[in-house]
Amino acid sequence: MKASQYVARQPDANGFIDYSEVEHRTWHTLIERQLKVIEQRACQEYLDGLDKLALPSERIPQLADINRVLRATTGWQVAQVPALIPFQRFFELLANKQFPVATFIRTEADLDYLQEPDIFHEIFGHCPLLTNPWFAEFTHTYGRLGLAASPQERVYLARLYWMTIEFGLVDTPTGRRIYGGGILSSPKEAVYCLSNEPEHQAFDPLEAMRTPYRIDILQPLYFVLPDLQSLFALAQQDIMSMVREAMALGLHKPKFPPKAA
Repeated sequence: MKASQYVARQPDANGFIDYSEVEHRTWHTLIERQLKVIEQRACQEYLDGLDKLALPSERIPQLADINRVLRATTGWQVAQVPALIPFQRFFELLANKQFPVATFIRTEADLDYLQEPDIFHEIFGHCPLLTNPWFAEFTHTYGRLGLAASPQERVYLARLYWMTIEFGLVDTPTGRRIYGGGILSSPKEAVYCLSNEPEHQAFDPLEAMRTPYRIDILQPLYFVLPDLQSLFALAQQDIMSMVREAMALGLHKPKFPPKAA
């Protein structure tokens, strides 16, 4: 596992994390900018969750504040983790309705893009939809399946996660919108993904699991759900049989150039 340049902030005996003024200013800059970007772009379920969380603008929220809302809505909570965690730990947390949050925030030098997930990405990008029962059920099911999966199966499950929870789009009565947390926390990708430049494809879990991706580029392809409730419906299906079918069929040809050495 690649080492991180960032070190997660540790809570005190009362669970309080003491962030610096510089870190709070970074949060303020990020959230104020992104709230403007996602107008008319984020799906309504995400916006409803954002209202429920009532994230502060002037400071980084404490995890206990997030947990009070998540527990009351879907029974979920967030869990403080280091910057990077292994697959096994990731699936263990999701299987127990705990969403991992690395308690560090990017520096000003990384303001526009950070490859590894920081607290802004996790809280602003993902936590609002964890108040939605359809999204929460899918995420819980995903964690339980991943925990029992083989290393090879986990690679295919990772693609499903990427094409939904991180970079998914959804059709709504008011137009195509974003629900993926990786997009919702990115100023550039939130605009790009709904432009005419990338390819949009109707969501098919088998196709999603067979589609290669790179984490360090704007995505060339996004999968589009007919509605967010489709994630709940998918959670009721035999996803692991789809994984095995995807493994048998193999990967599609990448729609991007190989990463430079």
